[in-house]
Amino acid sequence: MIEDGVIAAIEPRASAPAGLVLAPAFVDPHVHLRTPGREDEETIATGTAAAAAGGYCAIVAMPNTEPVVDNAAVLASLVETAREEAVVPVGFMAAISKGLAGEELTEMAELAGIGAVAFTDDGRPVVSAGLMRRALQYSAVADRPLALHCEEPTLSRDGQMHEGAVSAALGLAGWPSVAESLMVERDLLLAAGEGRPVHVMHLSARGSVEALRRARAAGVAATGEASPHHLCATDERVRSLDPNLKMNPPLRTEDDRRALVEGVRDGTISCIATDHAPHALHEKETPFEEAPFGVIGLETAFAALNTYLVERDELPLGVVLERMSRGPAEAFGLPVPRIAVGEVANVVLLDLGAEWTVRADAFRSRSTNSWLLGERLRGAVVKTVAAGSVVHAA
Repeated sequence: MIEDGVIAAIEPRASAPAGLVLAPAFVDPHVHLRTPGREDEETIATGTAAAAAGGYCAIVAMPNTEPVVDNAAVLASLVETAREEAVVPVGFMAAISKGLAGEELTEMAELAGIGAVAFTDDGRPVVSAGLMRRALQYSAVADRPLALHCEEPTLSRDGQMHEGAVSAALGLAGWPSVAESLMVERDLLLAAGEGRPVHVMHLSARGSVEALRRARAAGVAATGEASPHHLCATDERVRSLDPNLKMNPPLRTEDDRRALVEGVRDGTISCIATDHAPHALHEKETPFEEAPFGVIGLETAFAALNTYLVERDELPLGVVLERMSRGPAEAFGLPVPRIAVGEVANVVLLDLGAEWTVRADAFRSRSTNSWLLGERLRGAVVKTVAAGSVVHAA
């Protein structure tokens, strides 16, 4: 029972339909809202409506916009717009470097004061080890973590998909997994040296998971995330040359996928994040090599994970729900959704048995570049309550 936005009582009902599960609502720490600059692809209003439909009670938006969220004026404007337009609460990350250029640090303390949840140059790596070290040092002043896009660009340059048997067969330029794991190792070493927390974004490779596991065992305050597409799919799908399967980092091998699943299972990877990356239809309706990287995922995340992992006994439902809710919230110091008397209502009602087909015309998002178009999924969000209000009801 919810009264005035707060959970007033918990009353199990024997007559509740089979297959319905009430769970803490989800938190997504990695969403591209494309605002400001590309409102044709997504807005705060449409992106948060998509989040609500996906069972999310809170999301965190990335700063690689046009202009970049690297100064107080841009961030303050976004915070105000979200206050007026957002369907669910939105936090914003600010850039580590000005213009994402990797040359000069932003005013982290000032940005934190305005409300920056964390700092990231997502979309680009911080190539300079010296700048990364200084960023870690200044993040202590701002009292915010860094969220890291780990990529060694001299290894990934011109890569269109994972480097391996499939890329060779298709004749596409490969992007080796070591381009990610090498930078993961570097950044974790720097974080250990500075004693600062870091969050490693969109892991895709076995070597990256193993590096994070070793660092955490050694006491480094590091968290990591994996996205539904990397947990559920492999580079074998790219044989179709569907541009909606082109993402950064790329889909990798079955061995990498299994390593990610095991990382989620044992808690090495504490967050499942969508990396929701909208693109205009005309941008994706091009040859694979010319298409931009990125896929949307807010509205399909739970159903994909339930269909591909839970129903195939690769992960327990409870682990998936925890990694979509408590794990991300704790990684960034956000309120943890809890089902308990006296807590603000942030809950999601799921129908585990519901089957539905992913269709472009059904998305709340302004973009439709989903890797799941046309697929039949099992598991649906029936209702989402965020910050005490019903924000989605099927």
